[in-house]
Amino acid sequence: MNSSHHFDVIIIGSGTAGLTLALQLADDAQIAVLSKGQLEEGASLYAQGGISVVLDEADSLQSHIDDTIKSGAGLCHEDVVRFTIEQARSSIEWLIEQGVSFTKDGVTSETYHLAQEGGHSHRRIIHSADATGREVETTLLSKVQAHPNIHLFPYHIGIDLITSRKQLGQQNDNTCLGCYVLDIKTDTPHTFSAPITVMATGGAGKVYLYTSNPDVCTGDGIAMGWRAGCRVANMEFIQFHPTCLYHPKAKSFLISEALRGEGAKLLLADGSRFMDSFHPQAELAPRDIVARAIDHEMKRLGDDCVYLDISHQPKEFIESHFPTIHQRCLDFGINMTREPVPVVPAAHYTCGGLITDIHGRTDIKGLYAIGETAHTGFHGANRMASNSLLECLVFAHSASQDIKQRLPFTKPSPTIPDWDASRVRPAKEAIAISHNWDELRRFMWDYVGIVRSNERLFKAQQRLNLLQQEISEYYSQHHITSDLLELRNLADVAELIIRSALLRKESRGLHYTLDYPQPDDDSPLHDTVIAGKS
Repeated sequence: MNSSHHFDVIIIGSGTAGLTLALQLADDAQIAVLSKGQLEEGASLYAQGGISVVLDEADSLQSHIDDTIKSGAGLCHEDVVRFTIEQARSSIEWLIEQGVSFTKDGVTSETYHLAQEGGHSHRRIIHSADATGREVETTLLSKVQAHPNIHLFPYHIGIDLITSRKQLGQQNDNTCLGCYVLDIKTDTPHTFSAPITVMATGGAGKVYLYTSNPDVCTGDGIAMGWRAGCRVANMEFIQFHPTCLYHPKAKSFLISEALRGEGAKLLLADGSRFMDSFHPQAELAPRDIVARAIDHEMKRLGDDCVYLDISHQPKEFIESHFPTIHQRCLDFGINMTREPVPVVPAAHYTCGGLITDIHGRTDIKGLYAIGETAHTGFHGANRMASNSLLECLVFAHSASQDIKQRLPFTKPSPTIPDWDASRVRPAKEAIAISHNWDELRRFMWDYVGIVRSNERLFKAQQRLNLLQQEISEYYSQHHITSDLLELRNLADVAELIIRSALLRKESRGLHYTLDYPQPDDDSPLHDTVIAGKS
């Protein structure tokens, strides 16, 4: 039975961005936080490295700005970069006020230990050992669970946004009125209405066969926003993390870039280094360069992986700085204090997304997007390490300030039609969904991965067109399930990635194509923008 829920603000997603926003709004509004799995499950939980912030006297805001713009390969929006980095320190101070515990320089030290990662010219990564995301996520979640104005809905996945244009037929207006939501445990659709809806659903790494992302990262917010009419930008820039653990049973386990910041070396099977041949910064080069170098060497030699070696560091240093990674490797029979760790690149971060301003506002009135779901212009063509959680915090705060100003002037929600399932039937089997899911992720990896070409992109587009026809027919005829919704969203995200990649006639940042191997510095396309579907 379809039921209706009304709130002041609906936040879809329970990662760092969503929880931060909920806490900063909760004293002024009734908030619904939706998560399609357990509340803490998401990419934020697995972030290992930390959060970039200028705390060292030898460092400067301008240096952080310059490093970010350089990593972004000329496509960062400089005003957004400056805005974000100038807010970094206050965001970290807010986290500390919430109870987040960051690693200190020593037992009696009052200063925080700062790590260095790829692209950074200084040590500026504040962290909680090698499990920063877990510390931030669990601390914020405990605060959220204790607040009486925040209402939590785990195992609820968004179906589609409700807009005045689509549901009410108001062609001259496109205002978001809420979202249709599926209760996964009961397979029941519900109507959630609110004057403010926020997409904080994370990225889309699961569109690829190999990814560091957890299973929930299926691009839901990007796809739903695009279908509702939001413009999307720069979806060709998918960051592949250079070093995921290579082991048949190690699903999506990341080997943090902080290891390379502490001197870990990348090796071939014969023990020789190779990064010196690709970039002056060697192992500390930006992620796109490191991932492409590894991909090149693996294909050149026909090897399944390369190796990351930090065994030259003292055993005590490794165990104290990287306890989570050390233990996880031990679980798979790898002692990183004595031997190199086998690693491969994997899809990691979505730099593009729903276009927003610095307050998180999208093209649709009443709809915001924050975190990895959004394209703010902060990352440009390549995200610099540990700038992701920073973006979540800063833009959750800026969105909260804007929403607080708007809430007193919002109008009562109009009558919204219930979700109509009268013309569909239960599916007799789910093999079509699982088969199409597997095929989509495989051809995205093979044709739209680290190295691309027009031929590969057109092949992927042809296959995707057929898949989307099958998915559309299946969706129109059968009861919805979470697997079907995720497949539909992944297919839409795949379309956006392919179309964006075909638009960019150069190699820049995370987009590398054999047909245009050099950057177009004379007239570069700043942002690849695709209009909303609605």
